Amino acid sequence: MEKIIETERLILREVDYLDKEGLFDLDSKPEVHRYIGTKPLTQIDQALDVVRLLQSQYKKNGIGRWAVIDKLSQEFLGWSGLKLWNEPLNNHCGVYELGYRFIPTYWGKGYATESAQAWVDYAFEVLNVNTLYAITDPENTNSKQVLRKVGFLEGALFDFEGEQTSWFELPKSNWVSSFK
Repeated sequence: MEKIIETERLILREVDYLDKEGLFDLDSKPEVHRYIGTKPLTQIDQALDVVRLLQSQYKKNGIGRWAVIDKLSQEFLGWSGLKLWNEPLNNHCGVYELGYRFIPTYWGKGYATESAQAWVDYAFEVLNVNTLYAITDPENTNSKQVLRKVGFLEGALFDFEGEQTSWFELPKSNWVSSFK
């Protein structure tokens, strides 16, 4: 049985090879890469590499970034999910980090917030984590707004891959489930 999470408007599921066109559409856009320090994809085969990377995270860690699909249109909107950091992240190891990335056409429609809330709920209800983390570029005000909407608290800046990065934490004690 395929693992899925459903929200009011979205289906969240593991990325598969059928998502390669959507992933290419997402990651070939320069504006998507503005705050993440990577270069846009230029060939569809690079999207297959992304699929393989995400699927390897599912196998290794049981979790990763999942496809975000519109329930009505069945369109690929982007991805969101939890990444298990087995290597140090801001002096933390073995922690879950929330992340999301959407095709610009779908920015400003609440999809990031809706999927982020679903992942926050999943982290605390299913994975039973004590604290969930997130990182973003300090200038990415839209991403920071999403994180605050779902309850994250902003911490101090830290160095991530040579760049100053905003650190966010959400302790389970501060969590407000969307199901309550």
